[in-house]
Amino acid sequence: MTLNELNALPGVTAEPEAATHEYVYNHTMIRVKNLEHALDFYTRVLGFTLLEKKDFPDARFSLYFLALIADKSQIPSDPVARHQWRKSMPGILELTHNHGTEHDPDFAYHSGNSEPRGFGHLCVAVPDIRAACARFEALGVPFQKRLSDGSMKDIAFIRDPDGYWVEIIQFTPVV
Repeated sequence: MTLNELNALPGVTAEPEAATHEYVYNHTMIRVKNLEHALDFYTRVLGFTLLEKKDFPDARFSLYFLALIADKSQIPSDPVARHQWRKSMPGILELTHNHGTEHDPDFAYHSGNSEPRGFGHLCVAVPDIRAACARFEALGVPFQKRLSDGSMKDIAFIRDPDGYWVEIIQFTPVV
């Protein structure tokens, strides 16, 4: 579909109001049971950088803001400047850890991919999907869908420690 055809779909506002032109889609939040496992997955396995941590001890939760940043020199070292910068960045992942959940063997978050369905997945684009999937396999990352599964041979899905699906796509067409 052309952009004009997409913008003509029912419900689509082809020209959003000027007031929204500087809006930035900043982050998606997911809750994680075991923070150490989640941070390891998102930083070591997927390469995210932890940008900020906010603790709320009275409410018994902490927030962790991560992003895929190729040039880490752009990250402000001053915490106040980094906080402002982080709020202007697109594509941030916020992990929310409710303190104590890691000690309850029966506790689990709903990933959204079983009934009742809701949230579906996150997505990370990579330059070489075959190399990325081979690395995930070597690291023992659980797959929801391998490249060889099903009819869509250009995407894969892996699962994080809480069972959230992470779609893996390639920047360019897979040949």
